[in-house]
Amino acid sequence: MALTPKQKTVLDFVVSFIERSGYCPSFDEIARGVGLGSLATVHKHVTALQQKGYLKRRYNESRSLEVSADYLRSEQERLEKQTMERAPVAALMTIPLMGTIAAGVPVEAPESPETLDFADFAGSPNLFALRVRGDSMIEDHICDGDFVLIERTKTPRDGEIVVALVDGSETTLKRIYREGERIRLQPANSTMEPIRVPAGQVEVQGRVLAVLRKYR
Repeated sequence: MALTPKQKTVLDFVVSFIERSGYCPSFDEIARGVGLGSLATVHKHVTALQQKGYLKRRYNESRSLEVSADYLRSEQERLEKQTMERAPVAALMTIPLMGTIAAGVPVEAPESPETLDFADFAGSPNLFALRVRGDSMIEDHICDGDFVLIERTKTPRDGEIVVALVDGSETTLKRIYREGERIRLQPANSTMEPIRVPAGQVEVQGRVLAVLRKYR
């Protein structure tokens, strides 16, 4: 059965949490992880996922969620298909990696140059780029005019640099921290104050994977 976007977000968070931790998340952890403001809302989504057959729950047990084997298998097949589709163009997405360079004394060139592979970036439908405006992240070496490569996700880890939509109107690039029922969006600029808002007013649209700066 079809999933709503929020149900898909909750389900993917449960899958990734289990993969990282080896056990399922609590309702509190789901609420913090996907930016839901109440446990009742988490319960509503989990119940819907149970009814659609994506989750199973053992009653009277804590941390009792299980993801259906069919969903895990379909996700694995989808990822494998994406990898196969990117494979033919992978050779076109590489440039020589000639070693390292010092900012002072020159270093010796390597005898066997490696290559730097951009296929994982350029071949994914979940990636997009943004041009940075302003200097709120200057102390993380993200400057006005830089380009940032963004991976679409709704479930970043605390401390990651994210693209966040605040109050449905303002998009900002900041480090995210969950503080109870509120979200702190922390600039990397000691002259600026963090943004603190209720979790329900923040929608994470992606996290930063890389920064590109052009000099000409």
